[in-house]
Amino acid sequence: QVQLVESGGGLVQPGGSLRLSCAASGIRFSIYALGWYRQVPGRQRELVAVINSGGSTNYADSVKGRFTISRDNAKNTVYLQMNSLKPEDTAVYYCNAVSYISSGWGQGIQVTVSS
Repeated sequence: QVQLVESGGGLVQPGGSLRLSCAASGIRFSIYALGWYRQVPGRQRELVAVINSGGSTNYADSVKGRFTISRDNAKNTVYLQMNSLKPEDTAVYYCNAVSYISSGWGQGIQVTVSS
């Protein structure tokens, strides 16, 4: 069973930075594709960034050049470094893990960008 726990969210001023972490357990972490998604009330959950088992990454156009996804297979953790944050980045951020064996979501963590 996939277990994912996010941390690192909170309140930050526009232009600031945050790093989200997602610790996984119960899986063979290295074979999973990992992603960060976000959702605001009344809107669909949207993809922010993904990284596959080989380390290739892909980003939503809205975060390219500002956000960086990375993974540490030794620590079973995926990260999302968020720089130059904007108010429109405010959302609940979710971690996702997918493989041919199983998939799962974290519980979500709030990120608020406001002065």
